[in-house]
Amino acid sequence: MLMQSDLDDLDQKLLAALAANSSTSTSQLARRFKVARSTVQARIERLERNGIIAGYTIRLGQTVTLRRIRATVLLSVEPRAAPQVLQRLKAMPEVESAHTSTGRVDLILTVAADTTQALDETLDRIGAISGVSDTESLIHLSTRIDRAV
Repeated sequence: MLMQSDLDDLDQKLLAALAANSSTSTSQLARRFKVARSTVQARIERLERNGIIAGYTIRLGQTVTLRRIRATVLLSVEPRAAPQVLQRLKAMPEVESAHTSTGRVDLILTVAADTTQALDETLDRIGAISGVSDTESLIHLSTRIDRAV
């Protein structure tokens, strides 16, 4: 199993480049880092095989994401109901992420919708899930720091 500490400079550069733009071709990467295309391909395959690269995705542009209304939703879940609650949440496309938590709540969700009405309906559906005992919603107003971009 390859560990993060086993990655050399080229591996780190490839990961950074693919994280910035996962559609960059192996030929472009090879030219940028002055190595053979076959070297880049072999390195990427090794990183995938060892779980360092778990998959590829797209990042939506600001024209799509800026129009969405987001909320952080704090959920308290009845004991032993978490698996069923998570199953229901996975089926809701408006739920972007769900994290377990310590403290007064059990789950922290990020939810997004195109309109306030759609967000309100989503929050109502979340609150109606069997096993959810309490919710608190925090509507995002503006983004001041976003290191994911």
